[in-house]
Amino acid sequence: MTSTASLAVRLCGTEQHEAPLRTLRAGSLSVAFDNGALRYIRIGTIEILRGISFLVRDENWGTCTPVLDDLRIDERPDAFAIEYRATCAATSGRLVYRARVSGSSDGALSFVTEAEPETDLLTNRTGFVVLHPIADLAGKPVRVLHQDGLERLSHFPDFIDPECPFTDVRALSHEIAPGIWATCIMDGDAFEMEDQRNWSDASYKTYVRPLRRPWPYRLPKGQKFTQAVRLHMSGTLLAPMSENPDPPIKVTIGGPAGRVPRIGVGVAADEARHALGNSDLIRQLAPQWIACQVDLRLGHGHDELERYAALTRLIGASVVLEIITRGTLDPFGELKPVADAVRRLGLNLEAICVFPAQDMKSVQPGAAWPAMPSFQESYSAARRAFPGVPVGGGMAAYFTELNRKRPPSEALDYATFTTCPSVHAADDVSVMETLEAIPHLIRSARSFMGELPLRVGPSQLGCRENPYGASTAQNEANGRVCLSRIDPRQRGLFNAAWIVGYFAACAREGIEAVVFGDFTGPFGQIHRKADFVQPWFDQQDSRTVYPAFHVLAGLSKLGGATLLSVGTFGADGVVTIAAENDRGVTLWVANLTAKTQSVRLSDAPSSARIALLGAEQFEQAATDPNFMEISARPLDDQFISLDAYAVARVDLDRPSSA
Repeated sequence: MTSTASLAVRLCGTEQHEAPLRTLRAGSLSVAFDNGALRYIRIGTIEILRGISFLVRDENWGTCTPVLDDLRIDERPDAFAIEYRATCAATSGRLVYRARVSGSSDGALSFVTEAEPETDLLTNRTGFVVLHPIADLAGKPVRVLHQDGLERLSHFPDFIDPECPFTDVRALSHEIAPGIWATCIMDGDAFEMEDQRNWSDASYKTYVRPLRRPWPYRLPKGQKFTQAVRLHMSGTLLAPMSENPDPPIKVTIGGPAGRVPRIGVGVAADEARHALGNSDLIRQLAPQWIACQVDLRLGHGHDELERYAALTRLIGASVVLEIITRGTLDPFGELKPVADAVRRLGLNLEAICVFPAQDMKSVQPGAAWPAMPSFQESYSAARRAFPGVPVGGGMAAYFTELNRKRPPSEALDYATFTTCPSVHAADDVSVMETLEAIPHLIRSARSFMGELPLRVGPSQLGCRENPYGASTAQNEANGRVCLSRIDPRQRGLFNAAWIVGYFAACAREGIEAVVFGDFTGPFGQIHRKADFVQPWFDQQDSRTVYPAFHVLAGLSKLGGATLLSVGTFGADGVVTIAAENDRGVTLWVANLTAKTQSVRLSDAPSSARIALLGAEQFEQAATDPNFMEISARPLDDQFISLDAYAVARVDLDRPSSA
């Protein structure tokens, strides 16, 4: 090794730091201030809004990061105030705005901005976004005040709404406790709501300017405008409650709760040859299946399939072939050469999926889809070209597209979709929050796909393909960027914890199989030199692996085992998954937060062993693919201390209590 990895690189793969949130309070009202935005607006311990922010989004839906100056914060026991000036530089212009925020102990909150484009600005959306949390609100009543002055009683969507549940919105009111209502009023333009769970965000989003209006649109230089969001409470407010900053977390392992999903790895065509150069490591990862993509838009064919066949022989995993066609009206004519090559190479397929090119781009609800083969035509052509091979379908893009264009379940053997956690926000907290939405995605998919088996992925922190713009976003600065292929956290402990959380959510919902990332490259688990910067890893003389390598290798061994229920009591931000096998019980625990948390295992036997993957172990874990096995030690007591984004594997050498 030629250097020591910084804590920032160990955690998130980049030297760019995120400023900590600052919490402001006025009586029982509290908010977290985050670089101009407000998060976690609460009365006592009840979350009223997930966030309020003024956003500038470019013509590819990229979100500009505001640069703040002239920041002033005044905080008193019964009130607080924030003022600042912000500059937003987009690809096609620049806008400045002044913001004033005030909050008081009666629960009132005001956020007003006065904005002025310093140049002409091409934008898909510029203005306020208000987020309501999904926890405790899905399916619950809401009063909607419309622009015409009429108020209607409705409900927050339970299953994920593919369209806008509410349009022409002026105000939204919901009951936060018996007799206490929170009303959020939005001024300055027409607002509408979308169910942001479509993109795996953990919120309902009410935003300025309806999507039925043309976009992108131009904001003229010098044309000022004002917008405001105001929150007020009716009823007797809850008294402020003292909070324990480090509550005890108790973990209890229960009885059988299904089967652990099979884990797969998604292999991009241009990464297969790099994977073959790391044969010992990919054998150690030992995925139970690999999802291999053939993209006919890019001219993929025999050469790509030959490398996939070599990978299959190397690791013995089954293969699902995901074919993106050019979307011609002759799908069989496109698929037949692929099928012929598969047979010549002796590639044994577990299943195939077919996705016309037109389905790789988003189409807004109500808009006409381009000319393309129907679902039935694509699936019939697939069965004809690959006789006897099971056919999966759905979307190679995100759940959003599956929800908006639902395939006939009777034509398929299983359904599939994927997610990207940085469509709307790329900060650490928002990306981890997307794990809250995974159960909602799965339950909603089942609501219209019926009993058809579900598979999820390939999913990872970075964006494989941007359905909403011309391309994925650039990330030369190795930062946290929405809709970018390059996410530095892929290389950090952050990703290891996120994968445990994602897999645990899928397992609890009975998903059949889950596929993550890649072997190498921007979505990989094994480092290779690339055309993007990888701090510390690029400076090493020997081969290295990312922390998620150890997590995927361990979880893959549990595929098909008996899933056990796990009770986690006392805190958010810790996720678990447990399974029973011939040797006893294996428990994985991950800290999804940047703060240290202590976990107490109930009834842990004296023979329990623990392998800890945290910041202190980062360099050894990166250079030794056997780290989790050789570092396992007896668990001295029932307590486990998990620092930021740390992951622990606990082996309990006993049969389950169930």
